[in-house]
Amino acid sequence: MLMAAATFNSLTLPFSKPEFPFSSIARTHIPTATLNLSRFRPTGFLLCSLSSDHPTTAAGGQLHHKTNTNSTDPQPQIHTCTWNWKGYSIRYQCSGSSGPALVLVHGFGANSNHWRKNIPVLAKSHRVYAIDLIGYGYSDKPNPREVGDSLYTFETWGSQLNDFCSSVVKDKAFFICNSIGGLVGLQAAVAKPEICRGLFLLNISLRMLHVKKQPWFGRPFIASFQSLLRNTAVGKLFFGSVATPESVRSILCQCYHDTSQVTEELVQIILHPGLEPGAVDVFLEFICYSGGPLPEELLPQVECPVLIAWGDKDPWESIELGRAYGDFDTVEDFVVLPNVGHCPQDEAPHLVNPLVESFVSRHSKSPANASTTI
Repeated sequence: MLMAAATFNSLTLPFSKPEFPFSSIARTHIPTATLNLSRFRPTGFLLCSLSSDHPTTAAGGQLHHKTNTNSTDPQPQIHTCTWNWKGYSIRYQCSGSSGPALVLVHGFGANSNHWRKNIPVLAKSHRVYAIDLIGYGYSDKPNPREVGDSLYTFETWGSQLNDFCSSVVKDKAFFICNSIGGLVGLQAAVAKPEICRGLFLLNISLRMLHVKKQPWFGRPFIASFQSLLRNTAVGKLFFGSVATPESVRSILCQCYHDTSQVTEELVQIILHPGLEPGAVDVFLEFICYSGGPLPEELLPQVECPVLIAWGDKDPWESIELGRAYGDFDTVEDFVVLPNVGHCPQDEAPHLVNPLVESFVSRHSKSPANASTTI
């Protein structure tokens, strides 16, 4: 999401329904006047240490968690836990004790902390889970050269998401996704439609470097460049140059339209997991991933309702190209978020959180989508 988009932005090639929040289905644009940033006050975020002091067992995985018990905190408590998935340690956060289940899925280069302004708000009336995909955040980062080239794919992450719902959430869930997380949510919903109740996609990755979107004469150049990064010391040298506070801040200021939201806290949220062992190999593996599914291939196969919202100042994923996704029958609306960049959930949570709540409320009332233990 973050570093990969900045890396290849110069190589990308040009190509190109729910209410907000309560009206009948129509193409929607949020008036710029609603973007009064002075009204926004970030909610509290409590990060608990990973711990195995109080283990509990869930089908298909071992859970370890530690909870903050500060009773004076007005926000719902946030628990940070680990889940054993196929022998790998997966970190996730959860909050809330009632209501529909939501699973928040981050983008490339990010982790569940990127939802820190959404979890406490949504947890007031939902059961909220935010997961670190394998290879990212504080989940394990197995070396792709040792476990096979097929590990870091949307099929793998989609399977991880579905298994998480079965083993940890133990219920159907709404998937709330940003950037490449949108491909993960789509893949999961297509693979096991009985699990996903609805998809809320924020600035989904267009995957402009996918082999199918490149002209024949450009493919050898891109493939050679990716091979250079992946198979020589050049890739690790490049990663070392971007995995610094200064570079991360610069990249974030590219994708956030309101750069005042690029705080030192955010820089560390993105940077710190990237300094862990194995992170460089995952980074290089993904930026060389030119296959797999495209959003336009998955959207027609989805059986659940889909809402797409898009920050119109995204410099990496063009809203003019993204609008085409609103024309799919499975997409009930395409909502424009004015003066917002690539990560609306963090840059403009005062716009995103009400949209999520409205979407989930609307589709939780249908008997066909009633909560069912899986």
